[in-house]
Amino acid sequence: MRHLKAHRKLGRTTEHRISLLRNLATSLINSETGYIVTTVPKAKELRPFVEKVITIARRAQVLSGAEAKAQEVHLRRQAARFFHAGNTTFKLEQSRFRGKKGEPKEQIERTAGVKAVQRLFGELGARYKDRNGGYTRIIKLGRRQGDNAEMAVIELVDNPRELAAKK
Repeated sequence: MRHLKAHRKLGRTTEHRISLLRNLATSLINSETGYIVTTVPKAKELRPFVEKVITIARRAQVLSGAEAKAQEVHLRRQAARFFHAGNTTFKLEQSRFRGKKGEPKEQIERTAGVKAVQRLFGELGARYKDRNGGYTRIIKLGRRQGDNAEMAVIELVDNPRELAAKK
């Protein structure tokens, strides 16, 4: 019986599976084209994962009032759970030599997870604010030559490429 077993295990431990979904979600949100190619079971597991985080970004679009800024910070922190944490790149030289007192710290590039949250709240939340779900689409591609795995494209609907093709 499969009672209370809602998700696929994808042949991984829980931590590995969550890490995989976070990486796939980051790649999908940050992709310039608005789609990624993966296997069908991974795409089917990724769909609700990404749609939950886009719904969080949508909620930030309708905020108003005195507590809007605090609520947006809360929503951004909730959305950051869906991506890998951290906004610095660790280098051995930076860990040993932090700079002397009074010197400005080195500006460190943000990681893909932070960029994903920024794009989510900046662009995607506004794009989907009038849409009540169904932010992604899965298109099956056929089977991969090497291991015969069924492949699929998971893409964000109403992406710029799709809108340009309609016009």
